[in-house]
Amino acid sequence: MRTTRKSALIAGAAFAVLFAGACGGGSGAGDASGDSASGGEEAKTIKLVAAEYSKDNTKAFWDAFAKTYKDKTGYTLEVQVVSWDTIDQQSSTMIQNNQAPDILNLNAYASYAKDGLLHDSDAVLPDNVKSDILETFVKYGTYQDKFYGFPDLSSARALFYNADLFKQAGIAAPPKTWAELEDSAKKVAALPGGNAGYALPLGPEESQGEFSMWLFNNGGAWKDGDSWVINSAKNVETLTFLKKLTDAKLTQNNPARTNRADAFDLFKSGKAGMVVGFSPLAGDLDKDKKVNYVVAPFPSNDGSESKTFGVTDYLMAFKKPGNEKAVKAFYELYYQPDQINTFIEKEGFLPVTKTGVEKFQSNAKLKVYLDTLPNAQLTPTDDPAWDKVKLAVQQNLGGAMTGDPKAVLDGLQKTAEASK
Repeated sequence: MRTTRKSALIAGAAFAVLFAGACGGGSGAGDASGDSASGGEEAKTIKLVAAEYSKDNTKAFWDAFAKTYKDKTGYTLEVQVVSWDTIDQQSSTMIQNNQAPDILNLNAYASYAKDGLLHDSDAVLPDNVKSDILETFVKYGTYQDKFYGFPDLSSARALFYNADLFKQAGIAAPPKTWAELEDSAKKVAALPGGNAGYALPLGPEESQGEFSMWLFNNGGAWKDGDSWVINSAKNVETLTFLKKLTDAKLTQNNPARTNRADAFDLFKSGKAGMVVGFSPLAGDLDKDKKVNYVVAPFPSNDGSESKTFGVTDYLMAFKKPGNEKAVKAFYELYYQPDQINTFIEKEGFLPVTKTGVEKFQSNAKLKVYLDTLPNAQLTPTDDPAWDKVKLAVQQNLGGAMTGDPKAVLDGLQKTAEASK
């Protein structure tokens, strides 16, 4: 989940990152304690490779956490913080070279679980921790009935609208249906100044996130049980509606080349009436104080209850000789409310635990997200094929804005089915 990209969680959210360490360097559990493939000596040092969510907070938090971890448990935690721009490649190289970290912070886990590389919750997650994690994140962190994808933070999406542009356009309330959204976009686009009615990011950065928000609110899904349903009638209807907005020039120019950060920048400049956003966008807007914005539930096609797209990233644990106790101690400390909620609050995201939801309920600005977070729908991160499907979506979905939405989704369906 990236704050400039911004992946997840979580969520995304939702969802910018740091440092490129040498992918072969450092010592994992085996290196530090003298463990080997044939040994079982207890590891006294473990390594965390973590994604950078912000330059001001991420490394500072993990450095302080490592000190507390040492003080409370006697184990040593080596911390390497890596940019979202390079963490996929660096972590893959580490694992391929048999130098996996003990704990990896990333936005996908299922392929590693499929390959038998990860500890499941029965081995390393205290029972009281698992029972506190929101059920939706347990669900999407579970592969073949085992819980492997332990969430670190989350984000959820909602509709941001420019209250001043809405007032100028004579729009009294945020839309609750897609017909109302289209009408609001028309009125904003008709104002002087060349405003986009709706900022639509279908570029290669995170088009799967934008499309998820729309398809969930039309009764669609990426999968139905074990079957991929990317080209379902509901999903074709959804993508066709987005093409309709684009053809009517109610969006910015060239949505297929627009990434989420670009859409956010357009909204932050006061030149867009609406955009799908999350809590870090609100933080930027509050800091800039240039746009009078309001956050509302995203409209559904038929006016039924709004559904939100959730994003989370994972703190997965790799099986290494003798590292179970040190890894379990890591999770026991991280999921303490004074640790995890401090991290989430400083990074501007949303909680992943029931106690965290209770803590943040007093923040009125987060209410619209927190109300829907326990029932948030995520992309199918529990399917090992999702990484390949996601890449295909990012590269091809935007082409529907100048092509045939059904043909694009048919192609993605074929990719998904071939990836099983």
